[in-house]
Amino acid sequence: MSNSFVEAFSFIEHHGDLLLDQVKVHLEISAESVAIAILLGGPLGVLLGHLHRFSFLAINISNVGRALPSLAVLAIGLPYVGVGKLDVIIALVVLAVPPILTNAYVAVDQVDPDTVDAAKGIGLRPLQVLTKVELPQALPLIFAGIRTSAVFVVATATLGGIFGGGGLGAVINNRESYGLDGIIAACYVLIVLTFAVQLLFVGLERAVTPAGMRATRSSTRSGFTRRRATVVLTEGGVTQEEQSDLVDQGSRT
Repeated sequence: MSNSFVEAFSFIEHHGDLLLDQVKVHLEISAESVAIAILLGGPLGVLLGHLHRFSFLAINISNVGRALPSLAVLAIGLPYVGVGKLDVIIALVVLAVPPILTNAYVAVDQVDPDTVDAAKGIGLRPLQVLTKVELPQALPLIFAGIRTSAVFVVATATLGGIFGGGGLGAVINNRESYGLDGIIAACYVLIVLTFAVQLLFVGLERAVTPAGMRATRSSTRSGFTRRRATVVLTEGGVTQEEQSDLVDQGSRT
């Protein structure tokens, strides 16, 4: 076992350029898949959460996406799009949409209703309520769904090696050309890559969380709703006068 470990790192040392090229392809496929999934699942989840309706639609779409194995989706798409990158991206999008859709729906749907009612009470329109109140509070959970999808996609994109999509799967699924050492080496690189993506999105998740909300979470829970309304609307660009009206309105509701 230890000998295989050493030989795998020797493969990385002598074939670093090969692995680097495959990492670039792997990340390209993964990034395109996650971006498409965000465009499909994010707005739909946010809209349904804002309306507080059609939860069954979000849940059922997510359940269908989770129930379909990526390998099966690749096989289904094979007769229509052929072997290559497109088929792999379609399968990865199907894998990535459910966490993004579910988290976006739950994040917006569970925004503090007192804060939303107070925002409506000072005359904010529905779109303003969504952009200035609901989305700023929902962003951390939305990004948690994106992070989950990104990790799933990076780990599953190795299937592209079977269907001509390239990436690290092209090494992992080709023992005849690269041997067992190459497979183990590519797996090590994949593990590091997956952890790197996880840490990257954890950092992004923290970055999109308003500083005031982070401070509020670490402080005592007393007066949480009033402070949260003030912080969120400050981040959303509401004037100081509107903040005062909102807080006063929230205290009366």
